[in-house]
Amino acid sequence: MAPPAARPKVYDVVVVGSGAAGGMAAYMLAQAGVKVAMLEAGRDYKPTSETPMFNLNAQAPLRGVGTPDKPFGFYDATVHGGWKVPGEPYTSAEGTTFRWWRSRMLGGRTNHWGRISLRMGPYDFHPRSRDGLGFDWPMDYAELAPYYDRTEALIGVWGTNEGMENTPDSSPGILQPAPKPRGYEMYMRKHAAKVGVPIIPSRIAVLSQPMDHVTAPKLVHPGNPRAQEILSRHMQTRLACIWAIPCGRGCSIGANFQSTTVLIPPALETGNLTVITDAMAREVTIDARGRATGVHYIDKKTRRDAYVAGRVVVLAAGAGESARILLNSRSRLFPQGLANGSGLVGRYLMDTVGASVDGQIPALESLPPYNEDGGSAMHVYTPWWLYKEQLAGKLGFARGYHIEPGGSRRMPGEGHVSDIQKMTKGLYGKKLKQEARRYYGTFIGFHGRGEMIPNKDSYCEIDPKVLDDYGIPVLRFHWKWSDHELRQAAHMQKTFAEVITAMGGKTLTPIESDGAKAIAPGGAIIHEVGTVRMGKDAKESVLDKYARSHEVKNLYVPDGGCFVSNADKNPTLTILAIAMRAAEHIEGEMKRRNL
Repeated sequence: MAPPAARPKVYDVVVVGSGAAGGMAAYMLAQAGVKVAMLEAGRDYKPTSETPMFNLNAQAPLRGVGTPDKPFGFYDATVHGGWKVPGEPYTSAEGTTFRWWRSRMLGGRTNHWGRISLRMGPYDFHPRSRDGLGFDWPMDYAELAPYYDRTEALIGVWGTNEGMENTPDSSPGILQPAPKPRGYEMYMRKHAAKVGVPIIPSRIAVLSQPMDHVTAPKLVHPGNPRAQEILSRHMQTRLACIWAIPCGRGCSIGANFQSTTVLIPPALETGNLTVITDAMAREVTIDARGRATGVHYIDKKTRRDAYVAGRVVVLAAGAGESARILLNSRSRLFPQGLANGSGLVGRYLMDTVGASVDGQIPALESLPPYNEDGGSAMHVYTPWWLYKEQLAGKLGFARGYHIEPGGSRRMPGEGHVSDIQKMTKGLYGKKLKQEARRYYGTFIGFHGRGEMIPNKDSYCEIDPKVLDDYGIPVLRFHWKWSDHELRQAAHMQKTFAEVITAMGGKTLTPIESDGAKAIAPGGAIIHEVGTVRMGKDAKESVLDKYARSHEVKNLYVPDGGCFVSNADKNPTLTILAIAMRAAEHIEGEMKRRNL
């Protein structure tokens, strides 16, 4: 992290953002010998020294429960950020609600995400061709598959190849071994089969064993011995998971994937990356030809405007923030915002469809204490399994969902206490302790994560009146679910109730036939994508298939904003693969002197 006096006057590439897209783009470019400046709106963050891995909830205020300042609990790795960021508001249009999570820290959301790493499948890249709704991507699965392999080899993902429809397998030797299912997961799998719901090993970006530091670097960086050497050395510093600590706290041993432990440190080791934190990007500048020349940002510590110049600009700040920067970058050549000749910047915003059901399973009552540690994420999950029925029009909604189960007898938290209170109904003393032991570990939850079809009523724009504390115009969100998403959410709850009943349990959540009551609010799943979508036609899209602007040839947006559709697969792995591909395209264009 260089002081201002030591920074070059013009970088090869300026990257805005340090999370999945920004971290990957900066890492790949730095390993290729490209001089990169990374702008991060939040503060510096070092998981190796700041992670409270072994602290107990009893040591935290309010026993570690979530608060408005720390929605995911006191120990959550988000050291600054959340649904509301002081001094950085956003608005929603009248009659609509959208929740926008921002993580103001180096590494962004990669510090606290669930590490669920699912590949999009062949159907997901061409949804319109399949059912006539939404839009097709300008590339197919085969084009991105090699980058999925290389990304998984770089970050470390456990899982298995199951050969299921539209649930792609990885190449042999890429995935790490999946941990065995825990007791409640095996019981769940057995009884879910009775109602036709498959349960298979999950895919999680956590190391189940030490990394292959000999073979993997050659796959990730073919033909680059220096990058292979750096990556091999770095891989040996990452330890396998010890199966005891919630990943959301961050990981000081590097067992899970975070940009701050996996991408940024080896990129810094190359000597080609300069990280500038507390840098609130506000505008991308252009020259008379309409080429990007750099980024203006507010130095949060001094509250002064600063500038960093670059031959290429990569916006990787997230779907909302990247759209905001583009829309605020107005000029004579781009009066409606940079790269917005199509009028589509900010449009077709999407989030993941979410619905949940909790249940209590009598068969799990009064079990003797046993060790149910493991990865903090699920060991198993359910990929979408009703493609044929859906294609035949039997379901009433056009896109699918996957199921994320939860439960276990792990360290109690506020949620365990609340569930036990529902069952004990006011008991106290010795009887309460007996009933707590009886019910502890008997509660399970099912969480659906489904595909939203893009619609013209869901978008973000610049609020004409509201500024943040740095004088930058903020986003205003518009949001609407279609009947497809509402019916899908209702189907989720019905399915979850069927599985709980098959397990001999009872639901603790009302099962809604009205999807509007079942569905989570827009933005609540924190999977917002779209706003700067890819496409073949410059009139119908903002970016090409390499995440490069149609109109500004040295501007790339490889974060979730480039998504054309929002498959039921969690987006982070795809963002990483797209950013890797975009970085290699930048490198190639530089070598060809096109940038």
